[in-house]
Amino acid sequence: MSAREALRLAEEQNLDLVKIAPQAVPPVCKILDYGKYRFEQQKREKEAKKNQKVIDVKEVRLSLNIDTNDFNTKVNQAAKFLKAGHKLKVSIRFRGREMAHTDLGLEVEKRFAEALPDAQVDKAPKLEGRSMQMFMSPKAQQK
Repeated sequence: MSAREALRLAEEQNLDLVKIAPQAVPPVCKILDYGKYRFEQQKREKEAKKNQKVIDVKEVRLSLNIDTNDFNTKVNQAAKFLKAGHKLKVSIRFRGREMAHTDLGLEVEKRFAEALPDAQVDKAPKLEGRSMQMFMSPKAQQK
């Protein structure tokens, strides 16, 4: 039907003529109450936003010469973060002469990743300036 006829029909019913698919040939239109349509659309968007889960990136800082008890404490804290569904950034800061022993830092980060069996490594340990960083996330649940 022509646009004029559709518009006349919409005005007779005190409703609006809304283009649903303007790119189509011919354009697809619908006769409806536009205010009510917008309200329903906003309601759906709000509901979808409510069901979203926000994922934070938590950071655990290690040192090159970390002792076993400190290491275990950091592992336990990281496990809590991962269990809550957060992503994890594990970083080691090299100071002074420690820069000559970046291989030891790599070993510490690999040992940290092995200590967390319920996590997967997203980004392998990488040296950026004076710090080495690795990103981890919880493993996907098998259903």
